[in-house]
Amino acid sequence: MSTHTIPTTVAQQMRILQRGIAQLISATELEEKLERSLATGVPLRIKAGFDPTAADLHLGHTVLLHKMRQFQQLGHHVIFLIGDFTGRIGDPTGKNATRQPLTPEQVSRNAQTYQEQVFHILDREKTQVVFNSQWMEPFSATEMIHLAAKYTVARLLEREDFANRYRQNQPIALHEFLYPLVQGYDSVVLKADVELGGTDQTFNLLVGRELQRDYGQSPQCVLTMPILEGLDGVQKMSKSLGNFIAIRDPAEEMFGKLMSLSDTLMWRYYELLSTLDMEEIDTLRAQVAAGSFHPMTAKKQLAHELTARFHGLQQAQHAQEMFVNVFGNKGLPEEIETLTLNSAGQGLGLASALTQAGLVASNSEAFRMIQQQAVSVNGHKVTDNRLLLQAGSDYLLRVGKRRFMRLTLT
Repeated sequence: MSTHTIPTTVAQQMRILQRGIAQLISATELEEKLERSLATGVPLRIKAGFDPTAADLHLGHTVLLHKMRQFQQLGHHVIFLIGDFTGRIGDPTGKNATRQPLTPEQVSRNAQTYQEQVFHILDREKTQVVFNSQWMEPFSATEMIHLAAKYTVARLLEREDFANRYRQNQPIALHEFLYPLVQGYDSVVLKADVELGGTDQTFNLLVGRELQRDYGQSPQCVLTMPILEGLDGVQKMSKSLGNFIAIRDPAEEMFGKLMSLSDTLMWRYYELLSTLDMEEIDTLRAQVAAGSFHPMTAKKQLAHELTARFHGLQQAQHAQEMFVNVFGNKGLPEEIETLTLNSAGQGLGLASALTQAGLVASNSEAFRMIQQQAVSVNGHKVTDNRLLLQAGSDYLLRVGKRRFMRLTLT
């Protein structure tokens, strides 16, 4: 949302809050809650939970944070819940096997980095940070039994991943059934008016609605955000798939990764991550379609905005200049060999691309050179050997000081 006057009507707030969402359960209920909030001056309580299962957040996580920020800008109370208790259970969502719980030490370490990173987007002064261990650690066995009694096994088996594992005779540990119940109970404790989550969290969010009814509360609205595709444009952004942009990526690396987005995927990132109003984005898209604005310029604008958000304007400007220098051929050999590789639209791992391009003799040498920080992609050093190069994009690959290749991936 840009720096316009804060909307004062329900219709204006709904237009902003429904931007880019996947589902809202239900619009009528949210309108009623907003009307009550405007009439009483009492802000809505907006909850979103994050299990600290990894050290770094990536741009896929920030889709949810941006929606939280919009609620903040509309004057509502945002609760950033760190699931240090649920993180020890292990979220079974989308898993085809029992997830290994994290140790308390791992959870604590990751939780600290989350707190450091989220305030690149959220307003620190307007964010309440809570840990669900605060109320779950002292939870007695009797209370847990009472909580478990509020949901049936049959209902839990309606969840797609549980149902699939049950049909395929794959084990489901009893503690996994507790996860959606504990997440739902968090909403009871926090008296949430709205809970945000990814589309893969829909079942858990709906459990929260039902538990709130059981505890005599008005059920929360459920607002789900789409899963952001990674750099490959196909699968969701994930560190394990190597298609991610981490919040803590160096500025030049972040800028270069964003510039590698396809022209089509760029608009998805604009809609879900940019602070431009949708009207401004639609105008920009129309200009690109009409040929009056080059898509590369639009992509630079997006890359600059997002890099500045996490690194500041000065570093974003430097990253852009470095990118322009590389693709302006400054400091590079006058003639660089070009190569087109066919990945059947699936993308190609960096190590494999270096090998097929003849820049290294083998994948093992590629891995070694990446670890030694001797490999650059589009002018920035790459240290992640799982990086996936996207089909439909052009890359400038460099190994060491003298080996170059301009690569087009189809």
